[in-house]
Amino acid sequence: MKIFRSHVLICGGTGCTSNKSREVKNRLEEKLKEVKLDKEVQVVVTGCFGLCEVGPIMIVYPEGSFYSRMSVDKVDEIVEEHLLKGRIVEKYLFKEKAQVEHAEDHKSLKDIQFYSKQKRVVLRNCGLINPEDINEYIARDGYMALGKVLTEMTPQDVIQVMKDSNLRGRGGAGFPVGLKWSFAAPNKADQKYIICNADEGDPGAFMDRSVLEGDPHAVLEAMAIAGYAIGATKGFIYVRAEYPIAVHRLQIAIKQARDLGLLGKNIFNSGFDFDIETRLGAGAFVCGEETALMQSIEGNRGMARVKPPFPANKGLWGKPTVINNVETLANIPQIILKGPEWFKSFGTEKSPGTKIFALGGKVLNTGLVEVPMGTTLREVIYDIGGGCPGGKKFKAVQTGGPSGGCLTADHLDTPIDYENLAAVGSMMGSGGMIVMDEDNCMVDIARFFLDFIVDESCGKCTPCRVGTKRMLTILERITQGKGTLEDLDELESLANSIKNSSLCGLGQTAPNPVLATLRYFKDEYVAHVVDKKCPAKNCKALITYEIDKDKCTGCTLCARKCPVGCISGTVKNPHEIDQEKCIKCGNCYSVCRFGAVQKN
Repeated sequence: MKIFRSHVLICGGTGCTSNKSREVKNRLEEKLKEVKLDKEVQVVVTGCFGLCEVGPIMIVYPEGSFYSRMSVDKVDEIVEEHLLKGRIVEKYLFKEKAQVEHAEDHKSLKDIQFYSKQKRVVLRNCGLINPEDINEYIARDGYMALGKVLTEMTPQDVIQVMKDSNLRGRGGAGFPVGLKWSFAAPNKADQKYIICNADEGDPGAFMDRSVLEGDPHAVLEAMAIAGYAIGATKGFIYVRAEYPIAVHRLQIAIKQARDLGLLGKNIFNSGFDFDIETRLGAGAFVCGEETALMQSIEGNRGMARVKPPFPANKGLWGKPTVINNVETLANIPQIILKGPEWFKSFGTEKSPGTKIFALGGKVLNTGLVEVPMGTTLREVIYDIGGGCPGGKKFKAVQTGGPSGGCLTADHLDTPIDYENLAAVGSMMGSGGMIVMDEDNCMVDIARFFLDFIVDESCGKCTPCRVGTKRMLTILERITQGKGTLEDLDELESLANSIKNSSLCGLGQTAPNPVLATLRYFKDEYVAHVVDKKCPAKNCKALITYEIDKDKCTGCTLCARKCPVGCISGTVKNPHEIDQEKCIKCGNCYSVCRFGAVQKN
């Protein structure tokens, strides 16, 4: 086996790839050849490191030097100084900025606060191995769990381990995995199926995508284990077509596993057959719902159906089917290898293990975060995320995607688990976590999520199809300054009706953003309908721009940038905005260097 003196790991996830990490990798390999280090330094393209805010990321081992915001023009210097002469290039190391004016150099990943409170279980291989090389996964105990269950355990033993671990589905509902498997196992059928739900449609969510890009074999191994447990011989991974890197790496992983006999016929000479195919989703949010997903795999329009019967009894093509999402499955090999007690040693009693969140919005360190269940929102947003940038005041956090709820600063010490989030009016969901600051209008946030829900509703049931559209119309009227107090009562009434009568879970949770914002930010709704003002100065129809004549120097920049010519005045004299002509584009506010243009 070839021994290298240095390894350079470059993020090959979607975020870093979009920021030209491939070009960085190509230039790195060219430069290493130029200085004759290509036989001594190995370049490895990995999955996501998690700290997406500062990508592309490159880590040099054995030093562990954590270079951030890499670009092609930085490569030559790092090769010549660090890899050739052994001198770390300090100016390119990641600098962790806190809310105070302070920056600190970090030479390795373990020193970085972003990772300090994380526990990487599902993400343990992401950013560490080459996801397109099965040997690197095997070197990290890959497929040992599958070997163990096929040679040492009965299907009932496997199900019992999952029950003992109390692993709960990470797709949103939190249903116990072992219990779900136990429902499907005793059903007699000539064919059973395992489905991996990788149809990740929440705005701002990229947890499943990153796992598939960085550690695809963990999901394949888990699906085979699940197949053995319930007696299934066929698996499908339903993955979004908008995830080309994940799809590509899945296809490579499936072929490599087949070539080594880890998928296909008679795996480990056990007599167990199991194979996997991918199916591309067409981008419909509703296909994240399990019955709609199965409809799509069967070639039909993705629409939810009534339950019961549940998929464990009558699922794909009418056969017993178990559906788990990517994050859920990625936990399973380690639970088999390390035991249920290990898994329950972190997290909470009712929600053991870890949870991955896609931390985004108005937070300093956006990225992928994996923390033990029970970690508080404050720890995730401030200790890991670094708080709101620019000294802005934290206002709310949306958990659970468009079907979740907005929580306030009063909830920052809420432990993150299924029960606690539900108790305060939100939900775990698949793991999106969007942070908002003082500049966000909560009425407009509710409108945004309802707009998404209306657009993505499958339209099968009347409450979701008609009710959410009616709610959106009311919210649009309120943000335009045309709402009334009666609208607020109607919003709440509609929300509760939709929640109680929609066919599937997506429709039942669709009103959550409105209910949560009405509950915690009622004063903002009242300001919109009574005062005709948006407290956050965000809703365009309720904003006015005025010029403070005491601050205006008459530089004329605002007038020159106004697209409709509504600003008048002469050089070195105060200017004035014609409110009737103003289209509220905000150009004048953006370009004024003297703070003379006021946004009211």
